[in-house]
Amino acid sequence: MADLLEGTLYDVLVIGAGPTGLACAIDAQRVGLRVVLVDKGCVCNSLFHYPAHMTFFTTPELLEIGDMPFSSPNQKPTRSEALEYYRKVAEHYSLDIRQYQHVNGVSGSDGDFRVHTTDRFDRKQDLRARKLIVSTGYYDLPNYLGIPGEDLSKVKHYYNEPHPFFGLNVLVIGGKNSAAIAALDLWRHGAHVTLVHRGPEMHRHVKYWILPDINNRFKNGEIKDYFNATVADITEDEVVLATPKGSVVLKNDFVFALTGYHPDFEFIQRLGVTLNADNDRCPVVNEATLESNVPGIYLAGVIVAGERTNEIFIENGRFHGALIAKDLTAKFTDAVLA
Repeated sequence: MADLLEGTLYDVLVIGAGPTGLACAIDAQRVGLRVVLVDKGCVCNSLFHYPAHMTFFTTPELLEIGDMPFSSPNQKPTRSEALEYYRKVAEHYSLDIRQYQHVNGVSGSDGDFRVHTTDRFDRKQDLRARKLIVSTGYYDLPNYLGIPGEDLSKVKHYYNEPHPFFGLNVLVIGGKNSAAIAALDLWRHGAHVTLVHRGPEMHRHVKYWILPDINNRFKNGEIKDYFNATVADITEDEVVLATPKGSVVLKNDFVFALTGYHPDFEFIQRLGVTLNADNDRCPVVNEATLESNVPGIYLAGVIVAGERTNEIFIENGRFHGALIAKDLTAKFTDAVLA
């Protein structure tokens, strides 16, 4: 059924309903603007796909949006607590969120954009808005390795929980937090774990309480490690590693290629936003307002930092909405006066 509101011209449409997108919608709504959000997944889709028992590195108050307190009995909140908190925030502000709507493209221009979406059943819809805020994050696009066998069903780029891998030979690729957390969790729940990393050791940014844990597992031989090594080939029953001592073949049932993620640069460029090739593909934005080089299109959250995905998190991205709302207020006021 066609959306009866297709002809509605919203003041602001936010693409992405993660914590930063929610914060942007709240800030825009607070200054009197009519806002709608769309997301190709559920609310806080990226957080939903974090490991089931993940604990945040930060404290609850640094994850707060919309001036709503985040109460937790824990010094560091869990994924489950965060998801409940953001659901409550969305409910409190009665945010209009269109979940499971994939944005295929955007047409029009400042003052009257058309956002073309498709739902889970391939039904198309157009939503109109005067301004757009793009807050699509980066967790949905893994950094692929480009090696033979990476397309096998046994290769996964996200880790959720350990139970299905009990008693099996599992290879974890990566040297940062996600790889360390997955390797430890899998080992503690009965998997036979090997970790391979192209660097000489685990990354220095691995959380301070996790790094000694994973290093002790290596030292004790409980998790087999291959550093300064890469995966050369993946087959149905084995993996082939390229190591300083030559080729190594291991029996293998599953591979977790936890090698990082990146923003959807292609989508951003299709909007007409310029990426700075000399600055880690950072999009061109006005730092004071976060409006891009395309009039009426604002960027928020981690995509502002381009490939430097370790610079913007929920803790600082949540403030982007206030900058954008301030500029929107001025622009809409000027339009009324004109």
